[in-house]
Amino acid sequence: MLFNSIVFLVFFCIFFPLFYFLNGKNRKILLFIASCIFYMWFIPVYVLILFLTILIDYYAAKKIEDDISQKAKKAHLLFGIINTCLVLFIFKYHNFFIDNFNAAGFHQIDNWEIILPIGLSFHTFQSLSYVIEVYRGNIKAERDLLTYSNFVMMFPQLVAGPIERANNLLPQLKKCDHTITYQDFSVGFHRFFWGLFKKVMVADIASIYVDATYNNYQHQPGCMLLVGTFLFAIQIYCDFSGYSDMAIGIARMMGFRFKENFRIPYFSKDITEFWRRWHISLSSWLRDYLYISFGGSRYGKLKTYRNLMFTMLLGGFWHGASWNFIIWGGINGLYLSFEKAINLPAFKPKYFIMKFIRVIYVFCLISFSWIFFRAISFEQATTIIKKIFTQFNAGSFQFLDINVFSSIILGISILLAAEYFVFRKYSFDELFQRKKGDWVLSAFTLAFIFLILFFGNSTGSQFIYFQF
Repeated sequence: MLFNSIVFLVFFCIFFPLFYFLNGKNRKILLFIASCIFYMWFIPVYVLILFLTILIDYYAAKKIEDDISQKAKKAHLLFGIINTCLVLFIFKYHNFFIDNFNAAGFHQIDNWEIILPIGLSFHTFQSLSYVIEVYRGNIKAERDLLTYSNFVMMFPQLVAGPIERANNLLPQLKKCDHTITYQDFSVGFHRFFWGLFKKVMVADIASIYVDATYNNYQHQPGCMLLVGTFLFAIQIYCDFSGYSDMAIGIARMMGFRFKENFRIPYFSKDITEFWRRWHISLSSWLRDYLYISFGGSRYGKLKTYRNLMFTMLLGGFWHGASWNFIIWGGINGLYLSFEKAINLPAFKPKYFIMKFIRVIYVFCLISFSWIFFRAISFEQATTIIKKIFTQFNAGSFQFLDINVFSSIILGISILLAAEYFVFRKYSFDELFQRKKGDWVLSAFTLAFIFLILFFGNSTGSQFIYFQF
């Protein structure tokens, strides 16, 4: 079920009044049923995989807390981690290793004909963080299976995040008897439509140009591929941050507060800052459970660079079972290591022109890495890079479809203006609390709805990050 679909609108219009008037355990039961329906809308039987991972980590966390022996606690932790990761491996990485095994010239093994469950990586990481935090003694194991099930499979964030931490979401779900205020509903409602605008008015329209250039890369000049690459950087940001905005907005309408997942990352002035603003729930997960576990920056520069590389390579592999994703992660690991080596984040630009140059520098470097993320093969990625640098030929640029390109420019212009002049300074709650703030937000939302209806690409396309 897609947020940008009529089906979801009907689903939420039925669900929300029931959720609003129910309380306590009845609310929890309704949320669980609604989350099951939401997830089963894709491939119904795959909800059993979700139930399996829930039971594994629910059991492991309870045993970790109940056992006195440190050795037993560690054994239960490993039980949770290994079995949860095994489910992810079977569905996401099995065929990748088989393909590489076959390519190396060993005995040929057939791939498994299985479809990757939507959002498997997201709820896997969410479950793992819970078990690890229980083991570390930072949180108590949740004894109510229904509450824990809702933590893992709460439908707004189930298939594409944010990856919520147990210390934030579990206390909100435990009693589930909170009052939904007018501010909760209003802020959540406006946040949802801001995300819908980014998805339908920017990402989906930009995808038309991106697909036209990348799917025919052999016949496109370098200038077309460069523009397609820059537009993909915008597309993936608006697609994924748009989903996060909608998820956060839906949860807020229900009275829950998710953590922020994006903070206008393309205004970053170095790569380190970018990764603190981009997909924050994943970046912080990788930092807390991989980078720091590897040793972080505690053992000298060379080991710091090694830990950065390992973390980003694994972060790339988390995104997809492909060498392209691993290369994408490695490129970002090199960026971060280089910046740490020259201590670039310590040099804060004072003047607007220097800030602007640094922002362009970050956008160009990140856009270059996105080539490997978007390309479907290593050969395609390297060919596109080669054409950009050797067959640029600006005179051969074509708009392809002037109406589509005009809509792209309109959407990006509104996006930049809103983020720079409004959301760079104020959160939705801060806007709401200003004098006549709700009226201002309502005006924004009406404008977004108008633009979506008249200019948006309303094909109900799937979100990019559903594949992860």
